[in-house]
Amino acid sequence: MAKPKKTPRPKAETPKGFRDYFGAEVTQRTEMLRKIAAVYHRYGFDALESSGVETVEALGKFLPDVDRPNEGVFAWQEDADADKPGDWLALRYDLTAPLARVYAQHQNDLPKPYRRYAMGPVWRNEKPGPGRFRQFYQCDADTVGAPSVAADAEICAMLADCLEEVGIPRGDYVIRVNNRKVLNGVLEVAGLAGDDKERERGIVLRAIDKLDRLGPRGVRALLGEGREDESGDFTAGAGLTEDQVSKVMYFLGVESAAEDAAMKHLSKLPTEFETCGGAYPPAKGGQVPNYDTINRLAGLVQNSSIGREGISELHQIAELLHIGGYHSDRVLVDFSVVRGLGYYTGPVYEAELTFDIQDEKGRTRNFGSVAGGGRYDDLVKRFTGQEVPATGVSIGVDRLLAALQAKGRMHSSEAGPVVVTVMDRDRMADYQKMVAELRQAGIRAEVYLGNPKNFGNQLKYADKRGSPVAVIEGGDEKERGVIQIKDLILGAQIAESATLEEWKDRPSQFEVPRDDLVAKVRDILAQHDLPGGGADK
Repeated sequence: MAKPKKTPRPKAETPKGFRDYFGAEVTQRTEMLRKIAAVYHRYGFDALESSGVETVEALGKFLPDVDRPNEGVFAWQEDADADKPGDWLALRYDLTAPLARVYAQHQNDLPKPYRRYAMGPVWRNEKPGPGRFRQFYQCDADTVGAPSVAADAEICAMLADCLEEVGIPRGDYVIRVNNRKVLNGVLEVAGLAGDDKERERGIVLRAIDKLDRLGPRGVRALLGEGREDESGDFTAGAGLTEDQVSKVMYFLGVESAAEDAAMKHLSKLPTEFETCGGAYPPAKGGQVPNYDTINRLAGLVQNSSIGREGISELHQIAELLHIGGYHSDRVLVDFSVVRGLGYYTGPVYEAELTFDIQDEKGRTRNFGSVAGGGRYDDLVKRFTGQEVPATGVSIGVDRLLAALQAKGRMHSSEAGPVVVTVMDRDRMADYQKMVAELRQAGIRAEVYLGNPKNFGNQLKYADKRGSPVAVIEGGDEKERGVIQIKDLILGAQIAESATLEEWKDRPSQFEVPRDDLVAKVRDILAQHDLPGGGADK
């Protein structure tokens, strides 16, 4: 009789495109989410935690890939083998589509407008790459039911405040703002309106989105006949005429305007784009580029009603931000921002970190975008049949954490707990009493719960945990009413570089009365600027 085959052991590895997060990473993310949530809450937004699973029908046509129901998302069909299979379900790929479903389902019970924030993981069934995972955290805030672009201006201001709250100072970030209506107006003026121009519009939008990577010359090539990259691969262009290309490039602000009919109206702006009787309110340091940029484009979309509407909205946003002290050094009108081509219908915005970092190959590059959002007035309509105005932003938490680490503003490790060692396993109650006193004093601490036979292994354990202090009480110390407290951080520094004389002058182990346990540990933690340090409370 043949021997039954053994069931192979499962491989202990994360699935492709996923990763595990340990200790400091989880703590840092939690702290960042807490800070962002505090800003959202300060702005009047309420928390919402929706299901991580939605029906594919509810997620709708805005899936990252829509060729098949289960592309772009992790999806499955309930009772797939049954005579009557159930619904297709999917892990959410963002936090915005679920909000539309929640609002449509509970709108009679929600305040209007409804202001909510949500934080949690999302999943994309896409090809993973360096720094690109299939599961990642998002941190959103949205206003549903507010048609005024004051809601968009507020989101931009709040996003700036969030970045500063988590440790990105002014000068290291900019919130870039555009309006899809202006972009649609430019395409209309350039002769790219209508169903028969859908292909060309798609190429133009993708080309604009690559401006920061390809530069003006590369974008111009894609607007024309096409572009050949360094590898020799050729990408077909939109085939626009020189006049059409010039209009798009002028819109992006990377080429000067020709004196043609579409541009000559710049000095004759309609009164709807003026403010304060034609004079802009005074700005600190003369920071008025947002007004200048908007006015520069007003003439280009003069013959497009949708374009004029977009210009007016951008002007209102710029004015509201200006009055609130959010000038162009923090929030900048930038017509190259196009963002999600799926459901945005008006203002769009993107938070970009402007400092340089070194990539994995040692090359200097700009860190780039860490957040984005915009207005999506048609998303709830899919459920209700009625247009419901909405706008919101999503912060990429993992990218923001990576940015802070790249700038040295967040350490990759954190201090571990104070470790109370076990010299006599029959006196575990004594050690537990010590650790209880430390915890009650607000100090992170634990008793060593491994095999206490080898004391050296206990100190190795403390080192591996990143513990700042080890507490030692053997039988002799117990009889004399003292304890030994070892400063592990100082000990490591001395062992690394100190001479014998320096070692004698800077002892890293102290004998103190048992009653001074908390006070001495506090003192050591304070010397290293660690949580729990400071005067006894």
